[in-house]
Amino acid sequence: MGRVAIGTAPDSWGVWFADDPRQTPWPRFLDEVVAAGYTRIELGPYGYLPTDPVRLKDELDQRGLTMTAGTTFEQLHRPDGWESTWRDVARTAELTAAMGAKHLVVMPSMWRGDNGEIVEERLDHEGQARHGQAVTELGRRLAEEFGLRTQYHPHADGHVDTQDTVERFLEETDSAHVNLCLDTGHISYCGGDNLELIRKYPDRIGYLHLKQVDPKVLAEVEAEGLSVDEAVRRGVFVEPPNGVPELPPVLDALAALDVDVFAIVEQDMYPCAPDAPLPIAERTLAYLSTAGGGVSS
Repeated sequence: MGRVAIGTAPDSWGVWFADDPRQTPWPRFLDEVVAAGYTRIELGPYGYLPTDPVRLKDELDQRGLTMTAGTTFEQLHRPDGWESTWRDVARTAELTAAMGAKHLVVMPSMWRGDNGEIVEERLDHEGQARHGQAVTELGRRLAEEFGLRTQYHPHADGHVDTQDTVERFLEETDSAHVNLCLDTGHISYCGGDNLELIRKYPDRIGYLHLKQVDPKVLAEVEAEGLSVDEAVRRGVFVEPPNGVPELPPVLDALAALDVDVFAIVEQDMYPCAPDAPLPIAERTLAYLSTAGGGVSS
């Protein structure tokens, strides 16, 4: 049986941006991660945590924390997207690697804006193929220059979001350079099937984000044609076990793959009250610790 090693992320403390007065200050985030019982974190948006690698490593070491991955977005579906993507990705990758992490979680650009408007055309099959080739090249360079494994994160309202686009993406990318960060909440939000993806692509599951969706809120959001950002503000992502998908079957399916994988709790809560994240994080870790699937905190 594989080991599913649990961690958490700034996102679960309401952090979406490098600097926002509504967000939890980074020292409090790190202190509360420890208080909740976690020993692993993600970097979060570049610039939220200290970007000086010596200082950041010292802050983590003082608290007994390790970093599993950095997170970033890409714009590689655009003909002129490589330069801007590489600029943002490279700085995140450099800091991530300096922390001893081995993964970089990469997310797609959005086709729908915060107000629900369509800001870009959806990719056709030709566009998906070009995008997959570009992401494969990104993964190759990240491995070569930083020693990082690229884990691609489908995202609601992003160019890789639904079950069809996720499967198409996996077909258009090279597993030697790109695998999947399976975000259970975003897959369910977009009507996908997490267990089916694990069953069909067991060798492509390289990393995991754990979250759940409130079906009632999701139905309201879909009926009104709202963006995922607005859905988050309405509380579409909820702490387990209060939403879908059921996490024990997902964790069991992962453990059955007989590989070790990081599973990062990432409950989107932007913005949120400053005292809300810690008790949720404590309850979530307690729940996951008894959910089966070879979970290790």
